[in-house]
Amino acid sequence: MRLTALNDIVEGGFAEVEAVIGDDAESLILHRDGDAVRAWLNVCPHAGRRLDWAPGQFLKSKEGHLVCAAHGASFELQRGDCVAGPCRGDALHAIAVQVRDGEVWLA
Repeated sequence: MRLTALNDIVEGGFAEVEAVIGDDAESLILHRDGDAVRAWLNVCPHAGRRLDWAPGQFLKSKEGHLVCAAHGASFELQRGDCVAGPCRGDALHAIAVQVRDGEVWLA
C-alpha cells in the first residue's frame, strides 16, 4: 500500500498518514531521515492517545526527540524508544515501510 511521496515529508520532519494494518484503519507517524523513512503507530504507549498536538502536527524537542503532546513523553527516532517521561523504557509500535522510486510504501 502506497502511503505518500518521500518529498511530501520534510527532511528531518514528520508526517501523519492513514493506513489499513490487519483489518483496522490506523494513524501512522512517518519520520524522514534522508532517503530513509521510519514509521510507528500514532499511539503513545503511556495512555494510548495520539502523539500529535493537532492532526499531522508533531512536537520535536531540541534534542531531536519526538514528544507526545499529551504527557510529554520523549521518543528517540531510531527505534522509537521512550527516553523520558511517563513511559520511559517502553517504545512506540514500529510499522515496516520502504521507500521505492521516491514513494513510501507499507512493507
